[in-house]
Amino acid sequence: MTSQAPVLFLDLGSPYAYLALERAESVLGRAPELQPVLLGAIFAKRGFGSWSKTSARTARAAEIEGRAMRYGLPPLKWPAVWPANGLQAMRCAIWTKQQGVAKEFAKAVFHREFAEGGDISERELLLECVRDVGLSSEDADHAMELLGIKQALRDATDAAWDAGVRGVPSLGLAGSIFYGDDQLELAAAALSAA
Repeated sequence: MTSQAPVLFLDLGSPYAYLALERAESVLGRAPELQPVLLGAIFAKRGFGSWSKTSARTARAAEIEGRAMRYGLPPLKWPAVWPANGLQAMRCAIWTKQQGVAKEFAKAVFHREFAEGGDISERELLLECVRDVGLSSEDADHAMELLGIKQALRDATDAAWDAGVRGVPSLGLAGSIFYGDDQLELAAAALSAA
């Protein structure tokens, strides 16, 4: 088995990333490293956006709700406005990664968003999640405005694009990209064979 940790690329606005994070460790047999990326910037690079703004929205939402139920997660409660502007959330995700609590923060935000219907564009929701993982909300509030955090998010997104990420969730493993929550089992097989 390879010693290189798998990398899970995610954006906190993605319900598929929520599903992937909830089950990645159990499917892969090890915790992936989390890499926050800005999905909107990836959409811009690839030249098309989300299914959430197409006629496929209703069917895809039902599929996600069904998966959540099969995975034993709480019933999905869609935020009143979804997708919301997640730029501040992703800056905060970069900062929490630097603090060593990326997974805990992402899980807290995903739960508030998709199990409780919270709006991740609301700064106070993010700061509550920061406090929930034991960090200073004042430090997080300041960090979201730092040029270094903004640049780190841009750099992470550009690096993900260069590695072949075209959407989230994507799992990077030994030079391969597995795109989608439904690809975790394939990634686990590849990890076992390495």
